[in-house]
Amino acid sequence: MYEAVYAHPDGDSTVARHALTAAESGFDGIVVRNHGDEPADYDADAIADEYGVDVAEGVEVRAENPSRASGFVGNHRSEATVVVVHGGDPTLNRFAVEQPAVDVLAHPMRGDGDFNHVLANEAAANGVRVAYSLGPVLRASGGSRVRAIKQLRKLRELLEDADAPFVVTAGPVSHLQQRAPRELVAVGEAVGFDAETIREGLAEWGRLVERNRERRRDSFVEPGVTVESEEERP
Repeated sequence: MYEAVYAHPDGDSTVARHALTAAESGFDGIVVRNHGDEPADYDADAIADEYGVDVAEGVEVRAENPSRASGFVGNHRSEATVVVVHGGDPTLNRFAVEQPAVDVLAHPMRGDGDFNHVLANEAAANGVRVAYSLGPVLRASGGSRVRAIKQLRKLRELLEDADAPFVVTAGPVSHLQQRAPRELVAVGEAVGFDAETIREGLAEWGRLVERNRERRRDSFVEPGVTVESEEERP
C-alpha cells in the first residue's frame, strides 16, 4: 500500500521525512504529488535505499482551464510516474476523466466542483482513478467535516455504480498528517466504507506506479505488447 504526499516546498515535510514515517506506518511506498509549480528536490533511489520504501515521482497538475491543464499533462507525462489532475472545477473534472493520459483525478468536489454519473462513467471508460480523500474527515471539524463525509458517500455511490477505478489517500502535507493503513481503514469504516475498499484504494497507487514504470521502458508499445531487445531474444 502507498500514500500520496505533498512534500516541501508544497508541503511542510521533506520527502525523506515522509518516507521515514511511511516506513514506520507500514506503507510499501509513497507517491510525491507536488503541484507542478512547486516541485520537490530529492533523490528517490537514495531515500528508498535508506528507509526501505519505494519513492515514486508524481505531479499534481493545477490549472485555470482545460486547455492549460492539457499542456501541463503533456509536459509531465513523459517525466512523472504518476500524473494527477487537481479538480474541483466542473470543466477540469470533465477534462481529467476524459484523458487516458491522466492517472488520477483529485479533489473532484472541492470548491465549485461536482461529480455525477456521466463523469463516473467516463472515468471508468478511460481508466482514470478518482481519489477518495480522507483528509477532510481527519482534519476538519463541525459542518466542514459533515459536508466532507456527505461528499465522500456520494462519490462512493457514483463510482460503485459505474465500476470506476479509485485511489484512497489522506493527502498529508506533513509527516504528522500521515496515518497508518489500519487507521485509514478505521476512519473509512466510520464514514461508511468497507475495509477492503480502503485497502484496495491504498494499494492502487502502487499498481499505478508499477504499470507506469513498465510503460516507460523502451520496449513498451502498448499494454500487453513489448518489443524484445537483441539481448532478450533466445
